[in-house]
Amino acid sequence: MDVPVKELAKLRAVTEGTSKGKNPSIEGSLDSLLQTLYQVKDKMETEPVTEDTLALIAQTVEAKKKEIDEKQKEIYNAIVRLGKTLDKTFTQPLPSYDPLFVADDAKASLDAIVAVHFLRTGQFSTAEMFIQESGVTIDAEIRSKFEELHRILTALRMQDIGPALEWCSKNRQFLQSKSSPLEFYLHRSQYIRLLLACKPPDYQPALFYANTVLRNFYTEHTAEFRRLLACVMYLPKQKLEYSPYADLASSTVHTDLESLFATEYCASLGMSHQVPLRVVGDIGAGGALARIEKARTVMKEKKSEWSQSDELPVRGLIEITLAPEHRYHSIFACPVSKEQSTEQNPPMMMVCGHVITKDSLQKLSKNNGRVKCPYCPAESVQTSALRIYF
Repeated sequence: MDVPVKELAKLRAVTEGTSKGKNPSIEGSLDSLLQTLYQVKDKMETEPVTEDTLALIAQTVEAKKKEIDEKQKEIYNAIVRLGKTLDKTFTQPLPSYDPLFVADDAKASLDAIVAVHFLRTGQFSTAEMFIQESGVTIDAEIRSKFEELHRILTALRMQDIGPALEWCSKNRQFLQSKSSPLEFYLHRSQYIRLLLACKPPDYQPALFYANTVLRNFYTEHTAEFRRLLACVMYLPKQKLEYSPYADLASSTVHTDLESLFATEYCASLGMSHQVPLRVVGDIGAGGALARIEKARTVMKEKKSEWSQSDELPVRGLIEITLAPEHRYHSIFACPVSKEQSTEQNPPMMMVCGHVITKDSLQKLSKNNGRVKCPYCPAESVQTSALRIYF
């Protein structure tokens, strides 16, 4: 996927005029042409029109037309290269499936998910247009919540912690119930900015802020509070960056606040900090769909049971590697049956310490209720096995 992504980046650079090409963007050429025409128009209103003026207009229009034509050729060539790269990368045709969202309720649910995705990612104008065209109804409170979220995130990006602190004050009970460090980290960020802005040896503004504001968090964040005060010995910033407190001089102290705030804000709404539609796209485009389709094709050729129904195979035949941020809970696969454990078929630990699923345990059990471990010589009674919780 790296090569298609690079070609797509090149296409974007060409269309936006940020590439190393000699021609400006089409928008830039048109803006330049309009500016020239406006200048000529103003000149014609105050002076008589001459042949030289008309010739200048003709030359300008012709030059800009040539620039636009050449730029269009660059864009066309970039599109062709991207198409060829996609054809080389994806040699197999895309699979075709029957429509998944046929019922009205299913279509409405899908439209609602897409609309909330646009709102959640801050694409408010796109969300409004989609809501109008799809006719889906989104609670006005949800809209206002996401507008508030992005307003605060924008303020954090501009190094303004005021709106975020105001939200923390209103939701302090919720944050305390989660033992969230958000409010402390916001004040820590402000303290470090004050500290680095001070001219040595006068650090009174920062120390006053620490004494009046940060001291309130001393009980919960004792070690970090002491580090914030001790780092003063290694100022200015050039020395701090090579000290045991170098992490406090890093920009991540401030930039990480955005993701932390978004996480806590979404948690207060009962939502995951990850955007669901983006997670589905990342996992599906990251190889899951390709592997499932390959297994589906193989099982059809073997005339297996999967070709008779639209569901995944019963046994764990498909292993999909997920990124660490997409691993939400532990999964146990039975080493005997290769099946994933469920509530009805939980993992069971035998006396010897080896773990298999309940179904496998029952199948291995003899008439007298004794079970021989499939991985060691130990024997035990089926009833002595304990359920394991991950």
